Amino acid sequence: MTTPVETVPSRGTGDRLATPLPPAGRPRRRRGGIAPYALLVPATVALAAIIGWPLIQLFIMSFQEFGRAQVFGAPAPFVGFDNYTAVLGDAQFWNVLARSVLFCLVNVVLTMVGGTLIALLMTRLPAFFRVLMSVGLLLAWAMPALTATIVWGWMFDTSYGVVNYVLTSGFGLDYDDHSWLIEPISFFFVATLIVVWGAIPFVAFTVYAGLTQVPDDVLEASSLDGASATQRFRLIIVPYLRSIFLVVTILQIIWDLRVFTQIFALQGIGGVREQTSTLGVYIYQVSLGTGEYGMGGAIAVITVLLMMAISAYYVRHIVREEEL
Repeated sequence: MTTPVETVPSRGTGDRLATPLPPAGRPRRRRGGIAPYALLVPATVALAAIIGWPLIQLFIMSFQEFGRAQVFGAPAPFVGFDNYTAVLGDAQFWNVLARSVLFCLVNVVLTMVGGTLIALLMTRLPAFFRVLMSVGLLLAWAMPALTATIVWGWMFDTSYGVVNYVLTSGFGLDYDDHSWLIEPISFFFVATLIVVWGAIPFVAFTVYAGLTQVPDDVLEASSLDGASATQRFRLIIVPYLRSIFLVVTILQIIWDLRVFTQIFALQGIGGVREQTSTLGVYIYQVSLGTGEYGMGGAIAVITVLLMMAISAYYVRHIVREEEL
């Protein structure tokens, strides 16, 4: 049986070269063999040891009656789905979940819009001001979340905060001794400022790196054709950066859905825990606060499943793009 050939024109001559094609019905082999998989083994082993085993323990604990007595060695009997039934039947859990999802969506939208606008601004700035802005973003990004929360808490302090002083002295508003953390809406307003302020640098740097790869000739041609700045962004930049926007958005959703430090620290400064807890803080309160580690494990497993569903959407989208 002869192997089919494909004639391909050679460069610089009129001759044609015969290039053998793979037999029909036989899938093409991917280059690299097992080498790429072998390189992934160390990272896979490390992740399995650091993340996999604790997840297994958490999953087992969620099906047990695990309290303070079990922490000190008492046997932990299995109770089936009782912990999940108790959690899913608790109205407080659904309030916390709805509050967490809404808080996450607001943060993601503000972070993506703000980071994209700053990235677009960086493409127009002169080199000196672009470097200056990059340094400022890096400083904001490098600041630990707890430190940033304490600083912002001082700014919104009831008696000595600079925000109340500026609103009262500069704008003539009645904000003397105003407490920003006592009401849930104003509490989450401050928390949103802190979270978005710390997350925008990552989005700005990532989108700016993608913007540098958009062909200038395509943008110039669209400008000559009469496209406005909004049309160029929507019809040219967004398609080029679709994968980047997707990856960054998924990461922001995962990070903002499990935010802990900012909420917990603000509650310590003056927030009402029952009205401001999100999923991360709620798991901590149920587990360490009341000693119900089994129920806390069930809430954590539900949160992990929710994040895995979001990650699965991202992986599925990436696989589809590679198949095209």
